[in-house]
Amino acid sequence: MSEQTDKGEGTGGRATRDATAFLRAQFAEQKRIATIQPQAPPALLARVSRWFWATVLREFAHQFALITGTLIGLLGAFGGFRHRLGRLAGLGLGGLLVVQLRHAIAAHRSAATIEDALEGLPESEDNRIPLRELALPPLMFVAPEVSRERGVLFSEADGVRLRLDIYRPRELPEGPRPAVIQVHGGGWLSGSRFEQGIPLLNHLAGLGWVGFNIDYRLSPEATWPDHIVDVKRAIAWVREHATELGIDPDQIAITGGSAGGHLTALAGLTANDPAFQPGFEQADTSVIAAVPFYGVYDFTNSSGHYYPQLRSWTFEQVVLKKPLEGNEELYRAASPLFRVHADAPPYMVIHGDRDTLVPVGDARDFAAKLKRVSNSDVRYVELAGAEHAFDLWPSVRSARVADAIGRFLTSLTSNPDSRTTQTPQGDDFVQTAGSTSN
Repeated sequence: MSEQTDKGEGTGGRATRDATAFLRAQFAEQKRIATIQPQAPPALLARVSRWFWATVLREFAHQFALITGTLIGLLGAFGGFRHRLGRLAGLGLGGLLVVQLRHAIAAHRSAATIEDALEGLPESEDNRIPLRELALPPLMFVAPEVSRERGVLFSEADGVRLRLDIYRPRELPEGPRPAVIQVHGGGWLSGSRFEQGIPLLNHLAGLGWVGFNIDYRLSPEATWPDHIVDVKRAIAWVREHATELGIDPDQIAITGGSAGGHLTALAGLTANDPAFQPGFEQADTSVIAAVPFYGVYDFTNSSGHYYPQLRSWTFEQVVLKKPLEGNEELYRAASPLFRVHADAPPYMVIHGDRDTLVPVGDARDFAAKLKRVSNSDVRYVELAGAEHAFDLWPSVRSARVADAIGRFLTSLTSNPDSRTTQTPQGDDFVQTAGSTSN
């Protein structure tokens, strides 16, 4: 049923195996992306490159600042400032340190003010990610108190074997546990369960949740709506096997980022929709909550937030493979923005205000419409200075966001009444975490 389990395996062995699996997945992914036809336009590739380096610099600002400060100290200790070249080097390093400290301070402020968006939710210091993991962020990937079963087959479609990884507390509390499904990102054409969502699933497992990091078919081999169909299959499979998995079938939540954020948002709004459940129309695919990160919510780009390549290449040539003109209903049906309804489950929508790939305006529109229409609790967390996919990197910001998600989801399972609206009415409900943008 599964490829491997790490029960009883030491931390070092698991870390080594995880690193190997990550490298293999990255190699296979890059090889596959290079063969995609038609190739991505240069403007899109430049945007992706700009995003990657901006994310690294912003999320590792604390570590980079420490390294730069150390270099300045060493330069001074060894008399470097007595020479013109050394002074120039010190000046350059000083300027770099100022930039790094600005990013580090922004990350700290945005993480600290996440509390504003969690007003009214119970808080416990015991549920926070430990300080040692903030000092050494890679520790967030290795959780000795969590066991993982990797590569469990949950479906097969078009010859593609779809698998998931299961994250459990090593010491399971009595009774069925709440479950959360994690959907990776990657533009609907890349990404995997080997590198995304792991710190969050480790954290939630430490709180007593059982997590499922899932595969789904990728474009261009897959054509919409294959992606959401596979997500629905995963929800149905988890619920169908609830007893043997030790979970409560009535307490299944979903989360994901980027393309996974889009799929998460859409899954939450289209429970039991037969159009997305071919061959398993009778299965229950409802969820108790959805937590999308930096997702795409409007494929039609009706508000003009997006750059042209997202539609002209990603949607029209790779994912949906049909132009928007003449297929408006297909695009609207794939857009969470147009699927919002009063019976939507609780949502926590998370986005960075410096997102290069998915502009924050789309998230603001989606969260505002959710609040206007939905009868459930809606939380919007906008992170100042955060880029797209900021949680790919184990940082102070991603740790505090994981804490927030744990509080949000746990509040729903411990107090079902909290699923109804608790935040102020109207478009002005949006709560911004350390926002400094206009």
